[in-house]
Amino acid sequence: MAESGMPRILLVDDDPDIARLVQHVLAANGLEPATQVTTGRDALTALADIDIVLLDHQLPDTSGLDVLEAIRGRPGPPAVVLITAHGNESLAASALRRGADDYLAKDAALADLLPQIVERVRRNRELRKALAAAEQDLVRAERLAAIGEMTVTLHHEINNPLMAAFADVELLLLEDNAPAEQRRQGLENVRQALRRIRDIVQRIGELREVRSKDYLRGVRMLDLGRTGPAVRAVDRGTALLHLPDEGNARVVSLLLRDAGFQVQQVGSIAELDAAASSIGVSLVVLAGGSRTPGAHPLAGFTPPPDRSYRVVALVSGSGEAALAAGADQVMQLPFDPGTFTEEVTAALG
Repeated sequence: MAESGMPRILLVDDDPDIARLVQHVLAANGLEPATQVTTGRDALTALADIDIVLLDHQLPDTSGLDVLEAIRGRPGPPAVVLITAHGNESLAASALRRGADDYLAKDAALADLLPQIVERVRRNRELRKALAAAEQDLVRAERLAAIGEMTVTLHHEINNPLMAAFADVELLLLEDNAPAEQRRQGLENVRQALRRIRDIVQRIGELREVRSKDYLRGVRMLDLGRTGPAVRAVDRGTALLHLPDEGNARVVSLLLRDAGFQVQQVGSIAELDAAASSIGVSLVVLAGGSRTPGAHPLAGFTPPPDRSYRVVALVSGSGEAALAAGADQVMQLPFDPGTFTEEVTAALG
């Protein structure tokens, strides 16, 4: 995003009339003029520092969908708004499925819709940046918590045998004339302490998942005697996730685990149907209705009326269809990671 806070826009269109209209609308709404290119090849070389690409589908050297795929294949790609011919909803749907952020039709509404779409895309990009930052913070917090628990564990488990070994060695060094049996017993004590330390280090090296337990009030340590999924202070049950977007799935999983849910990701609606009938499921989070024409409001999932869990749909655009299809709660994409778990858990009661 430019230092002024205004998005940097690239217009990819060889129609001079559309170009003049776009530049006029941007200027009238206080936005910086767009950089314009007329071919797909030139578009791919002009992406540096661009926030939003307004991409015509009909280009002299290629199609907008092909350019869209090439842009999406790059690291940290800009947002893409496909410009289509009026009435071409099937093309718009295909563009959205391939990763376009929105679309515009070349009709009388273009001048009114363009500033709204640019602002929505700009806001969504900023929220996605916040999501990425939140994911990094959550991962960092989990790592720091794990390091803290490991530190307490090492201090508690190793310190006692280590201090005992030191005490026996000090006694052996001080009592040069101690009887042979006393010296032998001292060395045996040292050997046992070292074996205990060796066993503790070995168990730590073999850890994959462990439970933690209280050490002192407010301080936790790893329970080396019990393996299995980590237990949190709050157990909110199982949350099932069906989120095709990997970035959203990672962030939602981290947020819900941090809030006390056991998180299970499912790859298909059939898996979701089967898993949702399991005991202990308290929450289902899935990608809901989008702007894709004809898309199922809940991605094909039909919540039973007598369910014991809540259904949260992450939606783009209006959430009315998702609510009508059985969702208990809708949240706009991209969501605010700072308030996500608070809103979800408040609804659970």
